[in-house]
Amino acid sequence: MSIVVTGATGQLGRLIVSALLDRGVPAERIVAVGRDTDRLADLADTGVVIRQADYDRPESLRAAFDGAEKLMFVSGSEVGRRVAQHGNVVAAARQVGVELVVYTSIAHADTSTLALAAEHRATEELIRDSGLRYVFLRNSWYLENYTGQLPTYLRHGVAGAAGDGRVSAATRADYAAAAAAVLTGSGATGTRYELGGTPFTMTELAAEISRQTGTTVSYLDLPVAKYTELLVAAGLPEAYAAALADADRGLAQGELEVGNDLAELLGRAPTTLAEAIRAAR
Repeated sequence: MSIVVTGATGQLGRLIVSALLDRGVPAERIVAVGRDTDRLADLADTGVVIRQADYDRPESLRAAFDGAEKLMFVSGSEVGRRVAQHGNVVAAARQVGVELVVYTSIAHADTSTLALAAEHRATEELIRDSGLRYVFLRNSWYLENYTGQLPTYLRHGVAGAAGDGRVSAATRADYAAAAAAVLTGSGATGTRYELGGTPFTMTELAAEISRQTGTTVSYLDLPVAKYTELLVAAGLPEAYAAALADADRGLAQGELEVGNDLAELLGRAPTTLAEAIRAAR
């Protein structure tokens, strides 16, 4: 029996495969699934099983999940299409007899008002209604969402619509390590983990960048509509800009702040904002 990881060509899925190997799971018991298997060739060289599948093709999912004991279900990236695609994943998992589904959701999915949360909430309902045993990993934001913008921050400062809200961001690697801990553990199913690191405000983000770089960086707080306009002017598609600005609205209301579940799964403190900025520099 194997552990199947979907979305293995993506950043998080790839890190989950690596985290499973780091925890001593034999490579031949790990199945890495993606649409473009050429991007998984180096994993195949380590002995990891590679299978091609597409969330839009149910027959490919059934073949990819065959023999799976546990399914690491990394949510799809096509916002607006995920409910139908995720329904295909859940149906395939039922049909082949997967024993446990671990799904990457979003913080406070059942109560969140973020537009991005709707598809996650619907997917959680699909999984619960399927009768499958499950664990929900409700990930807050990625620290890379911020460290990836360091050059922009140093030139123009930090802008957003988050007010004094705090975000419990963590690195992808920490979320992946937590997922591997759940997949290799024997904890209770029907569990939801609210995952994230030590929370910080956007003002604190700007201050930490200033401290480490010696360049004064400030935070400009904007109304949601104005922040959307700024993102569109910077070249983002309007729908994506609106989703990011809406996420800041939720952040301002505390919807991306969580407790200590990530530290408990890791058995250590998650990577801090200061550490992530230092590494990114």
